[in-house]
Amino acid sequence: MGYRVGIDIGGTFTDFALLKGAQVILHKNLSTPQDRSLGVMHGLQKLAEKEGLGLGAFLKQCDAIVHGTTIADNTLIEMNGAVTGLITTEGFRDEVEYRRGYKESIWDVRLTPPKQIAPRRRRLTVPERILFDGSVHKPLDENAVREACRRLKKQNVESVAISLIFSFVNPAHEKRVAQIVAEEMPGVHLSLSHQVLPRSPEFDRSSTTVVNAYVGPRVTSYLENLVNRLKEAGYRNQLMVMQASGGVMTKEYIEGSPIRVLASGPAGGVIGSAHVGAAKGYPNLLCVDMGGTSYDMSMVIKGAAPAVAGWNIHHRNLVGVPMVQVETLGAGGGSICHVKNGELHVGPASAGSEPGPICYGRGGTQPTVTDALLMLGILSDEAEFAGGSFSLSRKGVVEAFAALGAQMGYGAEDAAFDCWRVVNANMIQAVRRTTAGKGVDSKDLVMLAYGGNGPAFAAVHADALGIGKVLVPKASPTFSALGTLVARPSIDEERSYICPVGNPDLNRLKALWQELDERATKYFAEAGFPREQVLAKYQVNMRYRGQNWALSFAMHTGKGVPDYGFVNAGLGDKALAAFNAKHMEEFGHVREGELPEIIGVRLASYVETPTPVVGAGFESARQTAQPSRQRRANLGEGYQSTKVYAGKDLKPGHQVPGPAIIEETFTTIVVYPGWNARVDDAGDYELSRA
Repeated sequence: MGYRVGIDIGGTFTDFALLKGAQVILHKNLSTPQDRSLGVMHGLQKLAEKEGLGLGAFLKQCDAIVHGTTIADNTLIEMNGAVTGLITTEGFRDEVEYRRGYKESIWDVRLTPPKQIAPRRRRLTVPERILFDGSVHKPLDENAVREACRRLKKQNVESVAISLIFSFVNPAHEKRVAQIVAEEMPGVHLSLSHQVLPRSPEFDRSSTTVVNAYVGPRVTSYLENLVNRLKEAGYRNQLMVMQASGGVMTKEYIEGSPIRVLASGPAGGVIGSAHVGAAKGYPNLLCVDMGGTSYDMSMVIKGAAPAVAGWNIHHRNLVGVPMVQVETLGAGGGSICHVKNGELHVGPASAGSEPGPICYGRGGTQPTVTDALLMLGILSDEAEFAGGSFSLSRKGVVEAFAALGAQMGYGAEDAAFDCWRVVNANMIQAVRRTTAGKGVDSKDLVMLAYGGNGPAFAAVHADALGIGKVLVPKASPTFSALGTLVARPSIDEERSYICPVGNPDLNRLKALWQELDERATKYFAEAGFPREQVLAKYQVNMRYRGQNWALSFAMHTGKGVPDYGFVNAGLGDKALAAFNAKHMEEFGHVREGELPEIIGVRLASYVETPTPVVGAGFESARQTAQPSRQRRANLGEGYQSTKVYAGKDLKPGHQVPGPAIIEETFTTIVVYPGWNARVDDAGDYELSRA
């Protein structure tokens, strides 16, 4: 049996999960921002050494390497993507800037509009017009296209987004514009809206295409660089890449629409959470991931974390591809603590991995959350950190918090404690906004905490949110990497077609599903998965007339050779009944006497692959664990002598009463006062109120 390796690149650490039969081996090392592929190769080298192999021999035994990355997210956060231009239909130049009048914080009068990825001088129009039925109303003016190219060249444009009206119905004009741009601007990166998001509405498609053009060159060049390094080192299979939809697919598929990797790192953690929750009997989860740079929140309801296509705002830009819903806050171990206008703030700026927190000893000078945890005694400079990668140092930490406290009128330890309080408040409020916005009572959920820092804060958050149980998997420090091994190879695409549900064009619907089927079959075959292994869910998108957002639901599920027998005279009635049931579930009502409309079809197809085995249960006899030592720590009730337990010494059945600190290889679990921890039969932790 060969190895399977899951990789997740974060802002501070690059995480690895090695699946060796039923065994999972974890590893973390610092990310390498100058070339993130170097951090990946370094980690693979370390995994090979753990197996007693050279890197080449190890890679030859790898059946799959699955990779999640935040490179697209970081590009949007840092706004350092390609110089991007847009060519669109005459009259639609400013559509992407109108943004439907949408404002993320409607009460904040000081909120500035987002920085334009393609400013107006780089948004150019050409005379042409295709109608909703695909007919040509106005031929394409090719001379205008060439003139637009000349103007974009003068502005040193590196990537061109092309989004013409109704190109998803008839892409002829868009394809011709792409040919001309390739002739006039050799080597420029191209993003075509009928390939990136072939559906209405217009703003969604244009915005997604522009974002794709902006992040595309960095994503594709990074993946190409990583693939070349892997091949040179001896890897012979295809690199699988995590998608925002929660599935994985080949690099070649991703290159056609790089925007699909946006938020792919956090998506891996959510998919892993659903897998663990199902195995342990907890189908409704609040998933919280605190790493070095960010705090990610998501929910698993009834065992599923469905990918939603539509109004997904990421870093103030709309992205319309299917995405697992994850809310992100700039709060991580590297978040910088600072005073602004006499008020203490934590984040969103992060020290990252270079230079990192002061205690890393890599040149950092600004106090961070990790430095505060060291001051509070939650972390120690007497133990190995990040699996023995290095040890923390107090040098410069006390002085930094003394300087911070001086601005607020108190000492270093009080400053560190206040930083802990502020970052906790930020995260708790973010969770409340997320759950309330979805109409979910957090008291009905079980919290699953992961990431390098998540378990250090989880019980405090659960206490404030009324949650009585917290799960901390043994693999929580590299949980998003492990999640990539749970994720299935999948393709999730859709096509637009608007028609009344009472009188659909069955031939048109069947043709669209066939088109999607053929694309999926092609890419699965290239990845080594024959059609016989593919399970496909044929879905429709429906809404009431005048609504902006649609509901998606499956009309048929089949495995192997496609069977379109479900596309028959009864399809409309079946779709109507399914829509009414879904609308009642989501919104609590249906509009009696009003027929909804079909606005498109969707095909979600995937292949089952081996996944990590998750154990459950508490059959082992209860026994109180013995601490390895004690240290002075502040767990929210002032400094006191606190018991410290070594995770490697804890066995199934062991109980740890709070207040206590559990030091695992790659993370620290804090059992706050009023809480108990217990190790289940799989070696995972379950925290509950005493």
